[in-house]
Amino acid sequence: MDAHGNSATSRRNFLKYLAASPLLAVGAKIAKATGWDEDPASQALVKQWLEPMPETGGVIGSPGQAISIFDFERAARRELSAAHYGYLATGMDDNASLIANRTGFSNIQVRQRRLVDVRTADTTVEILGETWPSPISLAPIGQLNTFYPDGEFEMAAATKRTGHQIILSTVATATVEEVAEANGRPIWFQLYPMWTWDVSRGFIERAEAAGCPVCVITVDNPTDGTASTLQRFKRLDDATCSDCHTDFFERKPMFDGLDRSLRANHGNFRPGLTWDFIEQVKGVTNMKVVIKGIETREDARLCVESGADGVIVSNHGGRAPGSTRGTIEALPEVVDGIDGRIPVLIDGGIRRGRDIFKAIALGATAVSIGRPFVWGLACFGQAGLEAVLNMLTREFERQMKASGLTSVDQIDSSAVTMR
Repeated sequence: MDAHGNSATSRRNFLKYLAASPLLAVGAKIAKATGWDEDPASQALVKQWLEPMPETGGVIGSPGQAISIFDFERAARRELSAAHYGYLATGMDDNASLIANRTGFSNIQVRQRRLVDVRTADTTVEILGETWPSPISLAPIGQLNTFYPDGEFEMAAATKRTGHQIILSTVATATVEEVAEANGRPIWFQLYPMWTWDVSRGFIERAEAAGCPVCVITVDNPTDGTASTLQRFKRLDDATCSDCHTDFFERKPMFDGLDRSLRANHGNFRPGLTWDFIEQVKGVTNMKVVIKGIETREDARLCVESGADGVIVSNHGGRAPGSTRGTIEALPEVVDGIDGRIPVLIDGGIRRGRDIFKAIALGATAVSIGRPFVWGLACFGQAGLEAVLNMLTREFERQMKASGLTSVDQIDSSAVTMR
């Protein structure tokens, strides 16, 4: 007996109970995935994924049950494997940019105007010769088959119904021709500058032949970083990633038939990229050229000087190494550098219709969403993606009306204030 009257047998039984506890198993998995380093953001995501879902009221069973975008995130967390969810959730290094993309919006407040007739509001925008039903496009995200079977075709079916624009990734799991046909109208094409100019030029010519009016050049990944959250989630997954992902380009049909032998000398993409590349692209295509990954006033001005037709303020959804500033925080100086000469889009951290409103108020022409549309796709396919787009459009319209504004061109910096 010990000082409290407990027998040794009782203690052993209690320890056996703890060993069998599912809570202890979860704790062990968290320890396995996170280790003991200073990365609380990744640890929090892993812990959230491992926590059991409530039996009722926790996860939606259909798109119509969603109250906010985050209901789709919760449902996607349930549907996806650890590694696939980790790929979607990860930022770079300690997730500082990923977090900043969200927290930046919280520093902006909306100024409400009253006694305005807001029975109707027009959410349409004009951009690069196109009319969009709302200022929302789908950011380029590769390998959508990872999240839902025939992911790119489900995406195209959804945007065909809603009228929103697709920016198709170079590393999509369907070709630009197939997605454009499924969409029923021209789509935008995102270009990673490849290991040689000939490879890049081949993609440009192929996209133009498929009817793409815009080429979006991603320039925000000149160096490698550590996708910490992804690496931690991989530790929780029983599958061996190499079984399906033996070569990054193997499941990307846009690369079929290309000579990839020079990758060893140049890497997947081009770390030596300079402004001359933009002039090269402009010299071989009639597509409009949009530069994605701009965060400063100086680069915004150089975009205009290089002949770009538009820019996207982006840190690759928090995956661009080195950036620790939210894109919404970078937006005002980019808008200042552009000075109204070409359209400015923005992606990163957009989760609500009011986030879209804030971006437009600070000078953006439109926005791109990434993770939210994949959340909807991952759990409900086309129907889920449509629901995400419709929900964000409704929220945006509601915010316009709450602010006493009835058209997008009325939204300006007077509609917001900084904390």
